[in-house]
Amino acid sequence: MQAFSWGLLLVALVVSGILTGIIRRIASTHDLLDVPNSRSSHEQPTPRGGGVAIVLTTSVAVLVLAWLGRLEAGLVWALLAGGLTVGLLGLIDDRYSLPAACRLLVHLAVAVATLWLLGGVPPLRVGPYLIDVGLAGYLVGGTAIVWTLNLFNFMDGIDGIAASEAVFIAVAGALLGSENWGGSGGQLICLAFAAACCGFLVWNWPPARIFMGDSGSGYVGYLIAVFALVAARDDPAALWVWLILGGAFFADATVTLLRRLMRRESLVTPHRSHAYQGLARRWRSHRAATLLVVAIDLLWLLPLAWFAHTNPGYAVLISGVALAPLLFGALALGAGRAEHGD
Repeated sequence: MQAFSWGLLLVALVVSGILTGIIRRIASTHDLLDVPNSRSSHEQPTPRGGGVAIVLTTSVAVLVLAWLGRLEAGLVWALLAGGLTVGLLGLIDDRYSLPAACRLLVHLAVAVATLWLLGGVPPLRVGPYLIDVGLAGYLVGGTAIVWTLNLFNFMDGIDGIAASEAVFIAVAGALLGSENWGGSGGQLICLAFAAACCGFLVWNWPPARIFMGDSGSGYVGYLIAVFALVAARDDPAALWVWLILGGAFFADATVTLLRRLMRRESLVTPHRSHAYQGLARRWRSHRAATLLVVAIDLLWLLPLAWFAHTNPGYAVLISGVALAPLLFGALALGAGRAEHGD
């Protein structure tokens, strides 16, 4: 990468870290704290809202690249209008606990608008075939965007896990598809986003001194969905590659959601039934559970994502191979199991 690119990433890292520290001080002095309760995975009141640093830093990076003509208008609007809407909604929810229906409606509206701005869901490679999903892509793609942005909210339950996962997916996704970003700046803003997450992670790594909050978790999930869609426009197998990269989160959250649905439990009620939360309690360590996810990412999912990228005709099969043991592992670890006051 050029000196400008490295400079942008370094600035994003430093600025995000500084902003996170400032937000932590403001949250502490104004009692904007996440106070532990029976469904919490932490034991001490902790400032929240640190994800705002990721939102602001990434948004400024988008503006800089847009001013330099490195980003197309549709992507700029998706990252700024869509991203800031999701982030602001999360910030309001952090403060006032909005109704779930309200959040869902806004998320759906943002998802549909995003697909329109990006030209819809690109053709999808399935084996040797390219499938044009057409207008149906708005239904499937919109659902996928909403699921991904809420996925990070669900999985942001212990120190360091959501930010480290975002860094892994963004960096791996950007580098694996480096030849397909067309020099448009898409790869660079993806890496700048990862750098902003790293700056926040300095404060959020176990033991966390500040939490991301809904303002950050929804934004992080939304941007990852946007980047995956952009990558898929030049590489029809990219969506499978990004699915593999996020496999640890997708497996745990999906199994948990389905088991709770089967018991007809409210999906908006706070709980601690994800597999990673159970491991953190069992091991009495957020760090150990987060490091396990990092190890799965690097040792299992990254090699398979690379193989899917270099062998696109087998990308669907490889994604099944990647996700199957994670789904069974989540089940074995009790993801979505009924809680009994543990």
